[in-house]
Amino acid sequence: MRIRTRALVSLVVVAITAGPGAPAWADTLREALALAYRTNPSLLYQRANQRALDELIVQARSGLRPRVDVSVAGAYSKVESPLGSEDSDSASVSIGLSQILYSGGRITHSIRVAEATILAGRESLRDIEQQVLASVIQAYADILRDTEILRIRQDNVTVLRRQLYDTTSRFEVGELTRTEVAQNEARLSQAETDFTDAQGQLGISRAAYAAVVGQTPGALDPMPPLPGMPTDFDQALDIANLDNPGIRAAGYQLQAAEATVAAAKSENMPSARLTASYGGANDDFDQLGDIIDNTQFLAGATLSVPLSTGGLNGSRIAEAYERANAAQINVERERRNTLQQVSSAYAQALSARAALGTGRESVRAGTVAVAGVRDEADVGLRTTLDVLNQELELRNAEIGLVSARRNEYVAQANLLAAMGRLEGPDLDPDLIPYDPAANYQRIRGRGALPWDGAVESLDRMAAPPIVPADDAPDAPIDQRLKSYTPGSDPRT
Repeated sequence: MRIRTRALVSLVVVAITAGPGAPAWADTLREALALAYRTNPSLLYQRANQRALDELIVQARSGLRPRVDVSVAGAYSKVESPLGSEDSDSASVSIGLSQILYSGGRITHSIRVAEATILAGRESLRDIEQQVLASVIQAYADILRDTEILRIRQDNVTVLRRQLYDTTSRFEVGELTRTEVAQNEARLSQAETDFTDAQGQLGISRAAYAAVVGQTPGALDPMPPLPGMPTDFDQALDIANLDNPGIRAAGYQLQAAEATVAAAKSENMPSARLTASYGGANDDFDQLGDIIDNTQFLAGATLSVPLSTGGLNGSRIAEAYERANAAQINVERERRNTLQQVSSAYAQALSARAALGTGRESVRAGTVAVAGVRDEADVGLRTTLDVLNQELELRNAEIGLVSARRNEYVAQANLLAAMGRLEGPDLDPDLIPYDPAANYQRIRGRGALPWDGAVESLDRMAAPPIVPADDAPDAPIDQRLKSYTPGSDPRT
């Protein structure tokens, strides 16, 4: 553990201090996404949890199968009396078998609860996967942005140092005043501070990249276009209502809750089982072999009908009803959350795209303006402060353009995540996807017996039906989301 901790610390230090020439293994976004998809701890943690969740189906289906118990008992007693003492001992061995025939639907509904819970878990896994990949994209975009900002800050320091040299030289021959030299010195000092801040921000971004991807970044390639971007908001929301993992998980959780209500009602139904036992007993430890000669075999059927549980079953049914109602409400909450996520990401993407256009124009105009102001300053039509201010505007425009490019890309990634379309295979068709259903299919039949299907079919007979949960009162936005079809915009 100590070795792993030291290795992690070393990795973070390298991420913060390494420069563009440091060794790296993932230079493209696709490579970074693939590495995180295979090795990110948050993703691996959720996959392990999902495999554990798959065991619910094995546990639920085990109720269809017989239960076998072996019992071995021994006893010794000694009785003291005025007439003397008497010793006695005994031993017994028995094996019992119990096979459920009908549980009133309890086992059937427990299987449905397990299946729905597992499906909800898969959607939670999808959600974590998309969060991780969105974090990779953001970290990648942050490094490209911060690297470019660092270059801009470095160029600014270089220009101001050269300009300070020229200003000082002209001051010494009486062409400029001491005030103009001081203005240049102050601007250079601020530029050096900005450069130091940019170095620190790049180090922070590199550390974040190392944490989510699992290795230090080097000279990263430009970001490729993200696949699957919607043509408009209507298409984005339509896809999100179908594929958003939060909505889908809430839907499966509702199915599990409704099946839990039916399972609770099944506790009031009759149950039937076959029983058999075989065993023997002997009153003398010294003659254990006589157990074989004193055996008993019993076989029969048991029908149980619950008459009263002191209100326990009724309370469990009421609890299950309310949990189902809560699950129904949660579906509406997830729809609203998805609407907010899609709307926010879509608006941010549009805003950043507009900022890109204005940013390019600002940089173009600023470049022309700086050249013009410098020429005018050379002939005495502009002051040193005019030149410094114009150069500052150009640097700010360049940084704004770089930030807008990053913001648009990250907003697009967040939009795809809200739509449920930011999964590994969506971003890299060559990526071997992790299939959570493979483990489920592998373990589902563990311990199965030939008559499982017959018992399950029998248990469905007269089982309490699954009844949809009560729908909560709808606000106008809920009604719009439920009736949403392509061509309508629930934001209006």
